[in-house]
Amino acid sequence: MERYLKKDFDVQSKHSSEAALRRWRSAVTIVKNRRRRFRDVANLHMRSEAEKKKLKIQEKIRVALYVQKAALQFIDAGGRVEHRLSEEAREAGFGIDPDELASIVRGHDIMGLKAHGGLEGLARKVRVSLDEGVKSSDIATRQNIYGLNRYTEKPSRTFLMFVWDALHDLTLIILMICAVISIGVGLPTEGWPEGMYSGVGILVSIFLVVLVTAISDYRQSLQFRDLDKEKKKIFVQVTRDGYRQKISIYDLVVGDIVHLSIGDQVPADGVFISGYSLLIDESGLSGESEPVHISEEKPFFLSGTKVTDGSGKMLVTTVGMRTEWGKLMETLTEGGDDETPLQVKLNGVATIIGKIGLAFAVLTFVVLVVRFLVEKALRKEFTDWSSSDALTLLNYFAIAVTIIVVAVPEGLPLAVTLSLAFAMKKLMKEKALVRHLSACETMGSASCICTDKTGTLTTNHMVVHKIWICGKAEEIKGSESADVLKSEISGRVSSILLQAIFQNTNSEVVKDKDGKNTILGTPTESALLEFGLLLGGNFDAQRKENKIVKVEPFNSVKKMMSVLVALPDGRIRAFCKGASEIILSMCNKIVNYDGESIPLSEVQERNITDIINGFASEALRTLCLAFKDVDDPSNESDIPTYGYTLIMVVGIKDPTRPGVKDAVQTCLAAGIAVRMVTGDNINTAKAIAKECGILTEDGLAIEGPEFHSMSLEEMREIIPKIQVMARSLPSDKHTLVTHLRKLYGEVVAVTGDGTNDAPALHEADIGLAMGIAGTEVAKENADVIIMDDNFATIVNVAKWGRAVYINIQKFVQFQLTVNVVALVVNFVSACISGSAPFTAVQLLWVNLIMDTLGALALATEPPNDALMKRPPVGRSVSFITKTMWRNIIGQSIYQLIVIGVISVYGKRLLRLSGSDASDIIDTFIFNTFVFCQLFNEINSRDIEKINIFRGMFDSWIFIIVMVCTVAFQIIIVELLGTFASTVPQSWQLWILSILIGAVGMPVAVVLKCIPVETGSFKQHDDYEALPSGPEQA
Repeated sequence: MERYLKKDFDVQSKHSSEAALRRWRSAVTIVKNRRRRFRDVANLHMRSEAEKKKLKIQEKIRVALYVQKAALQFIDAGGRVEHRLSEEAREAGFGIDPDELASIVRGHDIMGLKAHGGLEGLARKVRVSLDEGVKSSDIATRQNIYGLNRYTEKPSRTFLMFVWDALHDLTLIILMICAVISIGVGLPTEGWPEGMYSGVGILVSIFLVVLVTAISDYRQSLQFRDLDKEKKKIFVQVTRDGYRQKISIYDLVVGDIVHLSIGDQVPADGVFISGYSLLIDESGLSGESEPVHISEEKPFFLSGTKVTDGSGKMLVTTVGMRTEWGKLMETLTEGGDDETPLQVKLNGVATIIGKIGLAFAVLTFVVLVVRFLVEKALRKEFTDWSSSDALTLLNYFAIAVTIIVVAVPEGLPLAVTLSLAFAMKKLMKEKALVRHLSACETMGSASCICTDKTGTLTTNHMVVHKIWICGKAEEIKGSESADVLKSEISGRVSSILLQAIFQNTNSEVVKDKDGKNTILGTPTESALLEFGLLLGGNFDAQRKENKIVKVEPFNSVKKMMSVLVALPDGRIRAFCKGASEIILSMCNKIVNYDGESIPLSEVQERNITDIINGFASEALRTLCLAFKDVDDPSNESDIPTYGYTLIMVVGIKDPTRPGVKDAVQTCLAAGIAVRMVTGDNINTAKAIAKECGILTEDGLAIEGPEFHSMSLEEMREIIPKIQVMARSLPSDKHTLVTHLRKLYGEVVAVTGDGTNDAPALHEADIGLAMGIAGTEVAKENADVIIMDDNFATIVNVAKWGRAVYINIQKFVQFQLTVNVVALVVNFVSACISGSAPFTAVQLLWVNLIMDTLGALALATEPPNDALMKRPPVGRSVSFITKTMWRNIIGQSIYQLIVIGVISVYGKRLLRLSGSDASDIIDTFIFNTFVFCQLFNEINSRDIEKINIFRGMFDSWIFIIVMVCTVAFQIIIVELLGTFASTVPQSWQLWILSILIGAVGMPVAVVLKCIPVETGSFKQHDDYEALPSGPEQA
């Protein structure tokens, strides 16, 4: 079986080839309900059509950007298309038509923009102040005239659509036809109402199956709908009512002032207001890979593009479906997501078992018909046919079709979707948003987590804890320490320091509704600004007093930020801050007590390096601040790279998160290696790694530059030992992930928050983006978004991933046992007695128990701590393990023996006589068979451990399914006998049925004591060796 599955049903968890996706689809030959089976599978035809549509839109955008843009330079303003302003817009005070506004930006019509008075003219026409922003009272009017920032989406599927899907089951359609024929033949031969019972019983059973299936599928779709809403939640910073605030992109209106920074997605079409070094990636929209520099000369932003560098502000001009991105978004949802490896694998299992089931069904039908014909011939009635004979043959056919219903485990691949939907919903409550189905499944196999330090292992609540300035180290403990510091440095040093803090930053100090200062920006910059305010600095006064000429924003490659500032006296001064050793290497002077620049000696440089290392060894993030007076004020194009004067060394405290050490220990116990990959100083990284339990005595801490200078052979030797990589570039993280996957076969999860982390997130088996600190670019390339940026949440995702895998294994074990027993019992009984022991109605009920209800009970069990005390599942492990086959075969043998003994010796053993003895025995066999399945369902809760009751009462779905199954079984036997071909049972027979079913539990204990797997922790299957002693329970 495993060879067959690997040949045709093997796909990657990410980036599967279209050939592989088409191969498994063509290998699925036996499908009862194609609509339902393939509903959660990517529609490759629709995806192909959507791709063509997308390429057409991109081509149209390229033409607009390049051809139209050039042509517009030669078009006279008088020859432009006239757009009439609607009366409604004029009455509201607006001076430009929505379509005209959209066409200016979409076509990059610089002449059109100038014709309307440029940026200021446009702002007047959309009634907005570029300083104050939109007024909240105008929002509804703007939405009414210029539209909502929403895109056309496919309507949600209704409950009746799921009912319609469930009714497309071919076997159920055949059974419905059989039921109608049965009623048609039964009424003339058996009369009213006896002639109705058999057919109506089948129809009612089909109705029940369809209803339960549709309810389960509909609930699942609601879970996916909730998840989809969460995925689309993107927030942006805007200025409204005169102050900065965060709003959803769906609440944006024309006229909003949006603040953009590295990694943001442009949320609407707009026009540049101000900014520095703004580079925009338009490849997702136009297909062009070259980033576009946005400035006053090229002022147009297009919705859906990404900010790859710099920061700035834009005026929103077009929203929703008037943007090209809105039209493109329609195509992006076409075709659906790729199916997961487990879904594909179980489609393969269902196909194999379906073929076997079909063969058994055909054989059973042939044997029954041949026996019937032979008996008829022996009675010399071969030429004498009646309607009752036709009814008998029809009944045989219905039984054969029902065997197919039971034998083809259509629910196997659908159970994966059910389990994943349940896990994803639970994970959302636990602050993890799963963007791709397969990620939840793959995370259960993760053998390595490459994690960031800041914000993931630490709290990301940063404060300046220590500083070194003018030759003195000071510990900062609130305003008292600040007062002492102010008394110890001169006014000139203080002035230069505050300039360095307030001018060289991408963050801002703004007033909130209550007039209080609020710092907006990254935690590191916020800590510096807070320190500046503590020293008595005024952010707004500094910004008004000096003019910023040029900015080179911080990014993870340069590890520094620089600015050129025009001082009030006409001088140009450069400021830089960043990684301490990088800034120190750019300095050849140091500021003294009087604020003068004096040469930096080698001895002083060594002392400062010791200070930096001292701060770092205390787990402080170290930065240096420096300045340089530019000699040539006319040269404003380049920011100097050397000759700076060192002002201060800063040690920023970022405490480790509570519970991180325990979470790391949980990972290590589960066989998941944890590696820290950070851009911080190596001493800071080592201190935090030791505190978290990541760096051990035999582990290796290495710096990025050293790592990427190694040869492949050196890397091969050193990678398994690496526990910490400091001062790393995003490319180092990508290289590490690639080698871990390809050289060592590891299943790698990677965290990332920056734009440059996108390649590593894309390459990893599971990309984990940070929800708070992460940029939109990082989130878009991730498979899971960690909403609280907490490492413990990542461990939770791994635990749920393992739960999904093990729950599906439990369900498969349970369903295959029912399959084996039902097939063998029906076939053997047909061969020996000439009749099937279970009627069509009874088999439909068994199908419901083992399919939809079984999946609900077993595939939705919550995880337990024991899951994180076993190794991860390897890439090439057999899904159906030897342990599972042992349990399936053992339970099947027990059930077959029980049913065989009751069938042959039941009347004698139970001392039954009379005309209804056969009916009582048949009902008793059916009742016993159902209870055997119920107790086997409980046995399946743990494939290996003996204590199958642990955590059972925590799973309320399991309990509800069990109670409902027992209740309905009682109703079928006691009240619906005419439809289900059962007779009421005495209380003694009920007790006996339950006891025989319960004996399956000690049988399971005996089976679990039979060793079938070898090895322990490092073995390549999902289970540890069976423990001995008290741990066995």
